[in-house]
Amino acid sequence: MKDRAEASDPADAEFNTDAAAGEPVIGRAVIGQRWDAAAYAEKGRFVADLAGDVVELLAPRAGEAILDLGCGDGALTERIAATGAMMTGADSSAAMVSAARARGLNVLDVSGDALPFDREFDAVFSNAALHWMPNAEAVIAGVYRALKPGGRIVAEMGGHGNIAAIRTALQAVLAQFGIDAEAIAASFYPSPEHYRRLLEAAGFTVRSIALIPRPTPLPHGMDAWLNTFRNGVLDLLAPADRAKAVAETVALLTPMLRDADGNWTADYVRLRFSAARD
Repeated sequence: MKDRAEASDPADAEFNTDAAAGEPVIGRAVIGQRWDAAAYAEKGRFVADLAGDVVELLAPRAGEAILDLGCGDGALTERIAATGAMMTGADSSAAMVSAARARGLNVLDVSGDALPFDREFDAVFSNAALHWMPNAEAVIAGVYRALKPGGRIVAEMGGHGNIAAIRTALQAVLAQFGIDAEAIAASFYPSPEHYRRLLEAAGFTVRSIALIPRPTPLPHGMDAWLNTFRNGVLDLLAPADRAKAVAETVALLTPMLRDADGNWTADYVRLRFSAARD
Protein backbone atom coordinates (compact mmCIF):
# COMPACT_ATOMS: atom_id res chain seq x y z
CA MET A 1 0.00 0.00 0.00
CA LYS A 2 1.42 3.34 -1.00
CA ASP A 3 1.20 6.96 0.04
CA ARG A 4 1.52 9.72 -2.49
CA ALA A 5 2.26 13.44 -2.40
CA GLU A 6 -0.07 16.34 -3.02
CA ALA A 7 -0.92 16.81 -6.67
CA SER A 8 -0.64 19.59 -9.15
CA ASP A 9 -3.18 19.82 -11.98
CA PRO A 10 -2.76 16.52 -13.88
CA ALA A 11 -4.44 17.59 -17.08
CA ASP A 12 -1.30 18.63 -18.92
CA ALA A 13 1.38 17.02 -16.73
CA GLU A 14 3.95 14.55 -17.95
CA PHE A 15 4.91 11.24 -16.38
CA ASN A 16 8.26 11.36 -14.61
CA THR A 17 9.96 9.86 -11.56
CA ASP A 18 10.23 11.34 -8.10
CA ALA A 19 13.94 11.29 -7.33
CA ALA A 20 13.51 10.85 -3.59
CA ALA A 21 10.79 8.20 -3.55
CA GLY A 22 11.64 6.43 -6.78
CA GLU A 23 7.94 6.46 -7.63
CA PRO A 24 6.28 7.40 -10.93
CA VAL A 25 4.57 10.76 -10.65
CA ILE A 26 2.26 13.05 -12.57
CA GLY A 27 3.20 16.62 -11.83
CA ARG A 28 3.89 16.39 -8.08
CA ALA A 29 1.52 13.45 -7.46
CA VAL A 30 2.90 9.98 -6.94
CA ILE A 31 0.79 7.50 -8.86
CA GLY A 32 -1.14 5.10 -6.64
CA GLN A 33 -3.33 5.13 -3.58
CA ARG A 34 -3.21 7.29 -0.45
CA TRP A 35 -4.47 5.51 2.64
CA ASP A 36 -6.40 7.01 5.52
CA ALA A 37 -6.09 4.45 8.34
CA ALA A 38 -9.15 5.70 10.23
CA ALA A 39 -11.37 5.69 7.14
CA TYR A 40 -10.08 2.26 6.17
CA ALA A 41 -10.86 0.86 9.64
CA GLU A 42 -14.41 2.24 9.42
CA LYS A 43 -15.26 1.63 5.75
CA GLY A 44 -12.83 -1.08 4.61
CA ARG A 45 -12.84 -3.62 7.43
CA PHE A 46 -14.68 -6.08 5.17
CA VAL A 47 -11.36 -6.70 3.39
CA ALA A 48 -9.90 -8.49 6.43
CA ASP A 49 -13.26 -9.95 7.43
CA LEU A 50 -13.56 -11.76 4.07
CA ALA A 51 -10.05 -13.25 4.19
CA GLY A 52 -11.00 -16.50 5.92
CA ASP A 53 -10.46 -18.72 2.87
CA VAL A 54 -6.98 -17.43 2.05
CA VAL A 55 -5.94 -17.67 5.72
CA GLU A 56 -7.19 -21.27 5.68
CA LEU A 57 -5.04 -21.90 2.59
CA LEU A 58 -2.04 -20.43 4.44
CA ALA A 59 -2.68 -22.82 7.36
CA PRO A 60 -0.34 -20.96 9.73
CA ARG A 61 1.37 -23.05 12.39
CA ALA A 62 2.68 -22.06 15.79
CA GLY A 63 6.31 -21.04 15.64
CA GLU A 64 6.39 -20.35 11.90
CA ALA A 65 7.98 -17.08 10.80
CA ILE A 66 5.48 -15.40 8.46
CA LEU A 67 5.74 -12.10 6.59
CA ASP A 68 2.44 -10.30 5.96
CA LEU A 69 3.16 -8.29 2.82
CA GLY A 70 0.95 -5.21 2.52
CA CYS A 71 -0.33 -5.74 6.06
CA GLY A 72 -2.25 -2.46 6.19
CA ASP A 73 -3.44 -1.61 9.69
CA GLY A 74 -2.53 -5.07 10.96
CA ALA A 75 -6.04 -6.36 11.72
CA LEU A 76 -5.46 -9.59 9.81
CA THR A 77 -1.82 -9.85 10.89
CA GLU A 78 -3.01 -9.79 14.49
CA ARG A 79 -5.55 -12.51 13.79
CA ILE A 80 -2.91 -14.80 12.25
CA ALA A 81 -0.53 -14.10 15.13
CA ALA A 82 -3.14 -15.58 17.47
CA THR A 83 -2.33 -19.01 15.94
CA GLY A 84 1.15 -18.79 17.45
CA ALA A 85 2.87 -17.82 14.21
CA MET A 86 5.65 -15.23 14.55
CA MET A 87 4.38 -12.40 12.40
CA THR A 88 6.26 -9.58 10.71
CA GLY A 89 4.29 -6.97 8.80
CA ALA A 90 5.46 -4.90 5.84
CA ASP A 91 3.71 -1.90 4.34
CA SER A 92 4.74 1.31 2.59
CA SER A 93 1.92 3.51 3.89
CA ALA A 94 3.13 5.48 6.90
CA ALA A 95 -0.45 5.81 8.16
CA MET A 96 -1.04 2.07 7.98
CA VAL A 97 2.32 1.21 9.53
CA SER A 98 1.54 3.51 12.45
CA ALA A 99 -1.89 1.90 12.93
CA ALA A 100 -0.41 -1.61 12.81
CA ARG A 101 2.34 -0.75 15.28
CA ALA A 102 -0.31 0.61 17.62
CA ARG A 103 -1.55 -2.98 17.86
CA GLY A 104 1.86 -4.00 19.18
CA LEU A 105 2.88 -5.68 15.92
CA ASN A 106 6.38 -5.81 14.44
CA VAL A 107 5.91 -3.88 11.19
CA LEU A 108 8.45 -2.50 8.74
CA ASP A 109 7.85 0.59 6.61
CA VAL A 110 9.08 -0.82 3.30
CA SER A 111 7.91 -0.98 -0.30
CA GLY A 112 6.85 -4.36 -1.62
CA ASP A 113 9.25 -4.08 -4.55
CA ALA A 114 12.25 -3.41 -2.29
CA LEU A 115 12.02 -6.13 0.37
CA PRO A 116 15.27 -6.37 2.39
CA PHE A 117 14.89 -9.96 3.63
CA ASP A 118 17.07 -12.97 2.83
CA ARG A 119 15.83 -16.50 3.65
CA GLU A 120 14.09 -15.36 6.83
CA PHE A 121 10.51 -16.63 6.53
CA ASP A 122 8.69 -19.95 6.37
CA ALA A 123 5.83 -18.24 4.55
CA VAL A 124 4.86 -14.95 2.95
CA PHE A 125 1.19 -14.05 3.18
CA SER A 126 -0.64 -11.26 1.41
CA ASN A 127 -4.30 -10.28 1.30
CA ALA A 128 -5.74 -7.57 -0.96
CA ALA A 129 -2.37 -5.85 -1.35
CA LEU A 130 -0.40 -7.23 -4.32
CA HIS A 131 -2.68 -5.47 -6.79
CA TRP A 132 -1.38 -2.16 -5.35
CA MET A 133 2.18 -3.20 -6.33
CA PRO A 134 2.43 -2.88 -10.13
CA ASN A 135 6.16 -3.73 -10.24
CA ALA A 136 5.20 -7.38 -9.89
CA GLU A 137 8.48 -8.92 -11.04
CA ALA A 138 10.44 -7.06 -8.35
CA VAL A 139 7.83 -7.93 -5.71
CA ILE A 140 7.92 -11.63 -6.56
CA ALA A 141 11.72 -11.69 -6.67
CA GLY A 142 11.83 -10.08 -3.22
CA VAL A 143 9.35 -12.61 -1.87
CA TYR A 144 11.45 -15.46 -3.25
CA ARG A 145 14.56 -14.08 -1.53
CA ALA A 146 12.66 -13.58 1.72
CA LEU A 147 11.59 -17.22 1.92
CA LYS A 148 13.62 -20.05 3.35
CA PRO A 149 14.14 -22.97 0.92
CA GLY A 150 10.87 -24.89 0.84
CA GLY A 151 8.94 -21.84 2.01
CA ARG A 152 5.62 -20.79 0.52
CA ILE A 153 3.70 -17.74 -0.57
CA VAL A 154 -0.06 -17.74 -0.11
CA ALA A 155 -1.94 -14.71 -1.31
CA GLU A 156 -5.17 -13.23 -2.57
CA MET A 157 -5.35 -10.10 -4.70
CA GLY A 158 -7.55 -8.42 -7.24
CA GLY A 159 -7.63 -10.48 -10.43
CA HIS A 160 -8.52 -9.92 -14.07
CA GLY A 161 -11.90 -8.20 -14.31
CA ASN A 162 -11.84 -6.97 -10.73
CA ILE A 163 -14.25 -4.05 -10.06
CA ALA A 164 -14.61 -3.66 -13.83
CA ALA A 165 -17.85 -1.70 -13.67
CA ILE A 166 -16.51 0.67 -11.01
CA ARG A 167 -13.27 1.30 -12.88
CA THR A 168 -15.08 1.90 -16.19
CA ALA A 169 -17.49 4.39 -14.63
CA LEU A 170 -14.74 6.27 -12.81
CA GLN A 171 -12.60 6.38 -15.94
CA ALA A 172 -15.47 7.90 -17.92
CA VAL A 173 -16.33 10.48 -15.26
CA LEU A 174 -12.78 11.64 -14.58
CA ALA A 175 -11.99 12.04 -18.29
CA GLN A 176 -13.90 15.35 -18.19
CA PHE A 177 -11.28 16.58 -15.67
CA GLY A 178 -8.36 15.41 -17.82
CA ILE A 179 -7.55 12.56 -15.44
CA ASP A 180 -6.74 9.01 -16.53
CA ALA A 181 -8.10 7.19 -13.48
CA GLU A 182 -6.59 3.83 -14.44
CA ALA A 183 -3.12 5.27 -14.91
CA ILE A 184 -3.25 7.17 -11.62
CA ALA A 185 -4.62 4.23 -9.62
CA ALA A 186 -1.82 2.04 -11.02
CA SER A 187 -3.60 -1.14 -9.97
CA PHE A 188 -2.51 -4.53 -11.28
CA TYR A 189 -5.21 -7.14 -11.85
CA PRO A 190 -3.63 -10.11 -13.64
CA SER A 191 -5.11 -13.30 -15.03
CA PRO A 192 -4.10 -16.64 -13.48
CA GLU A 193 -2.04 -17.46 -16.56
CA HIS A 194 -0.14 -14.18 -16.38
CA TYR A 195 0.64 -14.43 -12.69
CA ARG A 196 1.60 -18.10 -12.97
CA ARG A 197 4.21 -17.14 -15.57
CA LEU A 198 5.62 -14.46 -13.27
CA LEU A 199 5.83 -16.85 -10.33
CA GLU A 200 7.43 -19.63 -12.35
CA ALA A 201 9.92 -17.24 -13.95
CA ALA A 202 11.08 -16.30 -10.44
CA GLY A 203 11.62 -19.95 -9.52
CA PHE A 204 8.36 -20.78 -7.73
CA THR A 205 6.40 -23.99 -8.13
CA VAL A 206 2.72 -23.04 -8.33
CA ARG A 207 0.54 -25.31 -6.22
CA SER A 208 -2.78 -23.63 -7.00
CA ILE A 209 -4.00 -20.47 -8.69
CA ALA A 210 -7.53 -19.44 -9.65
CA LEU A 211 -9.84 -16.51 -10.30
CA ILE A 212 -12.70 -16.33 -7.81
CA PRO A 213 -15.67 -14.03 -8.54
CA ARG A 214 -16.74 -12.57 -5.20
CA PRO A 215 -19.61 -10.08 -5.31
CA THR A 216 -18.95 -8.02 -2.21
CA PRO A 217 -21.61 -6.15 -0.21
CA LEU A 218 -20.74 -2.52 0.56
CA PRO A 219 -22.64 -1.69 3.75
CA HIS A 220 -21.48 1.95 3.66
CA GLY A 221 -22.43 2.45 0.02
CA MET A 222 -20.56 3.21 -3.18
CA ASP A 223 -19.58 6.79 -2.29
CA ALA A 224 -17.77 5.53 0.82
CA TRP A 225 -16.00 2.86 -1.25
CA LEU A 226 -14.82 5.41 -3.80
CA ASN A 227 -13.58 7.81 -1.13
CA THR A 228 -11.69 4.99 0.62
CA PHE A 229 -10.31 2.85 -2.21
CA ARG A 230 -9.86 5.49 -4.92
CA ASN A 231 -8.76 8.26 -2.59
CA GLY A 232 -5.47 8.70 -4.42
CA VAL A 233 -7.26 9.45 -7.70
CA LEU A 234 -10.00 11.63 -6.21
CA ASP A 235 -7.49 13.69 -4.23
CA LEU A 236 -6.37 15.21 -7.53
CA LEU A 237 -9.65 17.13 -7.66
CA ALA A 238 -10.74 20.28 -5.87
CA PRO A 239 -13.38 19.50 -3.20
CA ALA A 240 -16.34 20.63 -5.31
CA ASP A 241 -15.13 18.69 -8.35
CA ARG A 242 -14.47 15.65 -6.19
CA ALA A 243 -18.04 15.67 -4.87
CA LYS A 244 -19.36 16.07 -8.43
CA ALA A 245 -17.20 13.22 -9.73
CA VAL A 246 -18.26 10.87 -6.94
CA ALA A 247 -21.94 11.71 -7.46
CA GLU A 248 -21.71 11.12 -11.22
CA THR A 249 -19.86 7.83 -10.75
CA VAL A 250 -22.44 6.64 -8.23
CA ALA A 251 -25.23 7.58 -10.64
CA LEU A 252 -23.63 5.58 -13.46
CA LEU A 253 -23.21 2.54 -11.24
CA THR A 254 -26.64 2.61 -9.60
CA PRO A 255 -28.46 0.52 -12.27
CA MET A 256 -25.71 -2.12 -12.22
CA LEU A 257 -24.58 -2.47 -8.61
CA ARG A 258 -27.43 -1.23 -6.38
CA ASP A 259 -30.48 -3.41 -5.79
CA ALA A 260 -34.10 -2.38 -5.34
CA ASP A 261 -33.62 -2.08 -1.58
CA GLY A 262 -30.69 0.31 -1.97
CA ASN A 263 -27.96 -2.24 -1.14
CA TRP A 264 -24.66 -1.92 -3.00
CA THR A 265 -22.55 -4.87 -4.18
CA ALA A 266 -19.11 -4.38 -5.73
CA ASP A 267 -18.04 -6.60 -8.62
CA TYR A 268 -14.94 -8.06 -6.98
CA VAL A 269 -12.89 -10.79 -8.68
CA ARG A 270 -10.06 -12.28 -6.61
CA LEU A 271 -6.91 -14.10 -7.70
CA ARG A 272 -5.94 -16.62 -5.02
CA PHE A 273 -2.76 -18.66 -5.23
CA SER A 274 -0.22 -20.76 -3.39
CA ALA A 275 3.35 -21.32 -4.56
CA ALA A 276 6.49 -22.81 -3.08
CA ARG A 277 10.15 -21.92 -3.25
CA ASP A 278 12.32 -24.89 -4.19
